[in-house]
Amino acid sequence: MLEINGITKSFGGLQALNDVTLSVNEQEIFSIIGPNGAGKTTLFNLVTGELRPDGGTVTLFGRDITRTPGWHRAHLGISRTYQIITLFPRETLLRNVTLSLLGRSPLRWNPVARLGRQAALIGRAREALARVGLEHLAERSLSQTSYGERRRVEIAMALAQDPRILLLDEPFAGLSIEERRDVLRLVSAIPRDVTIVMIEHDMDVALDFAERITVLHFGQVVVEGTRSEVVAHPRTREIYLGE
Repeated sequence: MLEINGITKSFGGLQALNDVTLSVNEQEIFSIIGPNGAGKTTLFNLVTGELRPDGGTVTLFGRDITRTPGWHRAHLGISRTYQIITLFPRETLLRNVTLSLLGRSPLRWNPVARLGRQAALIGRAREALARVGLEHLAERSLSQTSYGERRRVEIAMALAQDPRILLLDEPFAGLSIEERRDVLRLVSAIPRDVTIVMIEHDMDVALDFAERITVLHFGQVVVEGTRSEVVAHPRTREIYLGE
């Protein structure tokens, strides 16, 4: 479904990614792990088109999208969340999700359309909030919710796009133990026809969740394989345990 071949990216004198190659299969649950600064989020930004690589290619469903604009990639079926939550704090949960739906709606070209009158969009937004267990808070201002609830709103926004491939950038970061359980249940309940790629720096979380794992370190792939293969690899133990 997704192939990344020889991707490199530098910011001035800092090489964030160096010849990264990996592939994700359809309907797979795949994790990219590594310490902070390993290049994980940069890789996501290259897949979604927010950045362009210095070299290498990104292929989606057999189609080279390396130079394809980000909005077009969203229409092809890519959806994502962010490591740092990016929402509208003064708007309600319902309006946040409804606004996210405008990106794939012809209404985005209509500057005078009243969003509150778009019953179809609002209905889809309510359905997305229901999927993450927040429909009862639909009319509440985002500023009056917990951090864990905001994480779930962001996932609702991503799921509302009906993605074929969902990229989750550290969805458990900053959550309490109970909030982590809620988000894990939510992510685990996503239908298997949606391919999931998750960034995580906590190896235990990745091992509980993913079927295959890639370990990034200093912008390079150092380990890739199944849970057992990654755990047993000496480079993994060196990075995470200092052995």
